[in-house]
Amino acid sequence: MDPVLQSILAATGGFFLAMVLLAAVCAARKNNRGGLPITSRTPAPTERSSTFYPSSLNPVSMPELVKATRNFSPDLIIGDGSFGLVYKARLPNATVAVKKLSPDAFQGFREFQAEMETLSKLRHPNIVTILGYCATGSDRVLIYEYIEKGSLDQWLLDTTSEAARLRLPLSWETRVNITRGVASGLAHMHNLETPIIHRDIKASNVLLDNVFEPHIADFGLARRIEGTHSHVSTQVAGTMGYMPPEYIQGATMATAMGDVYSFGILMLEIATGIRPNLPFKVEEEEGDGKEVRLVEWAKKKVAQDRHMDILDANISREGLKESAVVEFLRIAILCTSDSSKDRPPMMEVVELLNRISV
Repeated sequence: MDPVLQSILAATGGFFLAMVLLAAVCAARKNNRGGLPITSRTPAPTERSSTFYPSSLNPVSMPELVKATRNFSPDLIIGDGSFGLVYKARLPNATVAVKKLSPDAFQGFREFQAEMETLSKLRHPNIVTILGYCATGSDRVLIYEYIEKGSLDQWLLDTTSEAARLRLPLSWETRVNITRGVASGLAHMHNLETPIIHRDIKASNVLLDNVFEPHIADFGLARRIEGTHSHVSTQVAGTMGYMPPEYIQGATMATAMGDVYSFGILMLEIATGIRPNLPFKVEEEEGDGKEVRLVEWAKKKVAQDRHMDILDANISREGLKESAVVEFLRIAILCTSDSSKDRPPMMEVVELLNRISV
């Protein structure tokens, strides 16, 4: 065969083979698009549909979540957290909590994805595990581990439901153990290489499992903080009654010390069984009832050395050590100092709580 003709035929064959291989690759990508976990590729800026799951849970699509929650049926609602409702759902290999965020609960797709991937790496026995999320169009859905006994708020303050009438009051020992667990989870978050502040610590954001071990939940307001251990915020974040005074006064720097204050308020709530966000009437020695808030009332009673007077009446006094109550409330008051500089870091709070003998 003529050498020139042979070269032309070889070039033509090579070009044809390359085109066949390119077409096969494109077809494979097209078939897999939208069904892969976000583990090996970065979505394009305009891509609006994706799912992420660690290896513990199989990929789940939005239609499957709709089916698992019976189209987000009100009958399956188990909580009303920040920015959305929480549903109990049964997936093929797990019972989970599914939180459907309201439309104003997120920024852009990339910001949402970045936050979820950060929080999905949080692994601590006292922090709810985020199993995954689904983001499709304008929908944002989070998937958490299901925690059996519901929120601490329900156990402390729910007196109206049928389930509440069947519950035994939380014992003093259980309340102290719950407090220690929440403190441990917060200390872990605050001491990560890139710390995370929760910004909304409260009783309804603490979930209890079958042995009353607490799990911090609802990270809708959580933020990573860099070098200065603060986060610049353009708006007040948190829940009235739990927010530190510096936030209410207009401070734009959210810090770990803000979480410490909220935790101190939670401690007072656990000890007294009184909601911190609502004023209540007290009868003073003069007999005139006036409205006060939990933190100011508790600080006054502690200053008067009347610790046992403010303890929740539902707590059994049998075998109760007054010294343990005194120390518990001392730590709570320390955490709720008006000055953030006077509040102890969470790691120190953990150490103080662990010294309490119940």
